[in-house]
Amino acid sequence: MTNPFDQNSKAGSTCDADSMSRREFFSWAKTGLAGTALMDLLLKQKPLCAEAPGKTLPTGTHFPPRVKRVIHVCLIGGLSHLDSFDYKPALKKLHGKVMPTEKKPETFFGQVGLLRKNDFEFKQRGKSGLWISDLFPHIASQADELTLIRSMKADSANHTPATFQENTGFRLNGFPVLGAWLSYGLGCETDELPSFVVLPDVRGYPAAGTINWSNGFLPALHQGVPFQTEGPAIRDLFPGRKISNATEVASRQLLNQFNQSHLERTGANSDLVARIRSHELAAKMQLAVPQVTDLSGETAATKALYGFDSEETAPFARNCLLARRLLEQGVRFVQLFSGGSFGSPRINWDGHEDVKRNHLREATRIDQPVAGLLKDLRQRGMLDDTLVLFSTEFGRTPFTQSASNTVGTGRDHNMNGFSVWMAGGGLKHGIDFGATDEFGWKSVEQTVAWHDYHATVLHLLGIDHTRLTYYHNGIERRLTNVHGEVIHDLLA
Repeated sequence: MTNPFDQNSKAGSTCDADSMSRREFFSWAKTGLAGTALMDLLLKQKPLCAEAPGKTLPTGTHFPPRVKRVIHVCLIGGLSHLDSFDYKPALKKLHGKVMPTEKKPETFFGQVGLLRKNDFEFKQRGKSGLWISDLFPHIASQADELTLIRSMKADSANHTPATFQENTGFRLNGFPVLGAWLSYGLGCETDELPSFVVLPDVRGYPAAGTINWSNGFLPALHQGVPFQTEGPAIRDLFPGRKISNATEVASRQLLNQFNQSHLERTGANSDLVARIRSHELAAKMQLAVPQVTDLSGETAATKALYGFDSEETAPFARNCLLARRLLEQGVRFVQLFSGGSFGSPRINWDGHEDVKRNHLREATRIDQPVAGLLKDLRQRGMLDDTLVLFSTEFGRTPFTQSASNTVGTGRDHNMNGFSVWMAGGGLKHGIDFGATDEFGWKSVEQTVAWHDYHATVLHLLGIDHTRLTYYHNGIERRLTNVHGEVIHDLLA
């Protein structure tokens, strides 16, 4: 197939910058707007010094990888570990009592009510006997696939910085997220789709919007590409009106000449290279995206497995099935968001007023689709080389967010101890790791910080987290900053 970006391509070779008349040039400009816009940028842009190069992985991974691709289900708002994955019998015994502490616990909203038992019954699941509540009955059926961490600890009880830390290792914005680091370190197995794709909640973007999939200081081509969860997957991927093939090829050929000329004059320029790559990728995506997002070829049984037959589960079922298809086509990292921004009414997991009502609504949306994804990956033989992450920015308090003498219905933010899980290749399955205290308030055994979590994820992908770096502002930056230990007890 002829590459429209190849200067040596013969297709449309009679139409170039030298042979165009003035009338032909302006006629081309009307349809080749992308080329005109970039040409204008090049003419106005002053030459920039080449950025100090980052250290890529010259020979692929640092050691043999256990997995080669990742799906991350990111729950926005703060899932209550006490009502899902961290069973605390003491809360049932002490329901309605004051939590015994030497000083008043610090909370986000400053209200410390009485202790509240779990709102969803816990049972031991599968052959492994993991304790999982009825909040997630479908995920519970996959207990023997899960690697459960019950001792996570964050450094902020504020949603936005806590979510930044969950994704970047830092509480401030401006740093690359995990998906961007993997794109930078490992690249993509296809040149027709982005290496990092984001599938937002159909109800809206999370707080801080697109910063949640930022490339930070890494080259722009590593930022996440959000697909729309309703309508066309990518807005404006196709031109508003039909353009002839000859004009399209000619416009791209001329654009390539401008690009190459500018690079020869100014030297390496990561912004321009990223622009060139984005234009090249967009052209290929015009063919690849409609194919990968067309779910009509999936069987009725597969769609039923994910939950397409229910109005409540269908939106997230579509995202989960699309995530599997994207991985099959070579995408490296797919991130699915459960929950949107904060406000009223709530469209996320932030159960301040009523955890039971809030969590039941949110869990109903994702429980069957996530379980269906695990089952589908397993039966297709993909789970052995895929890593599935299921995380939230922090947990919730064992006492209610209410007056000190009241058992309220909501729980406040808890950064001191909470639960996440992984599934897939290279892990011990059906195990739990670490523990919070008897109330589920603080992590007390084998505490896991986000740096440790990220170091372990990179390790499973064959990357030494201390060696995946990028030089920025005089510092060799990395996902784990100057911290992080691989959690070897999780590894098979």
